[in-house]
Amino acid sequence: MKSTLRLTLASLAGIILVVAAWGLPPATHGSTQPTFTTEQTPSATQSVSGKIASVAKDSFTLTVAGSQTSAGQQLTQQQAEPKTMTFHIDKNTTIEGKLKVNANAEVTYREEGGKNIAVSVHVAS
Repeated sequence: MKSTLRLTLASLAGIILVVAAWGLPPATHGSTQPTFTTEQTPSATQSVSGKIASVAKDSFTLTVAGSQTSAGQQLTQQQAEPKTMTFHIDKNTTIEGKLKVNANAEVTYREEGGKNIAVSVHVAS
């Protein structure tokens, strides 16, 4: 009886070890890590708020008081003349509210190929 119990416990322990080893990721000896160029990595998003100056079919212009952009946790504020920024709208842009002239809006965007692509737009009513 004791030998049957020992055999059962040894088998159970062996099965547990096999299952645990099976769950580990495969070893990668001598493999190289993939390298990414700046063209492959998405640019960081930035946020800006202001008043909508004009609206077109696939873009809109925002008048920003001074320069108030934020990239991640950093906030840049400079007292300057109001400037306009044009944002392009693509199929992935989410718009909350209706884009209309003189409405206040907060835009999260990314820079791509020298253009500001709107990621999300929140229009205050």
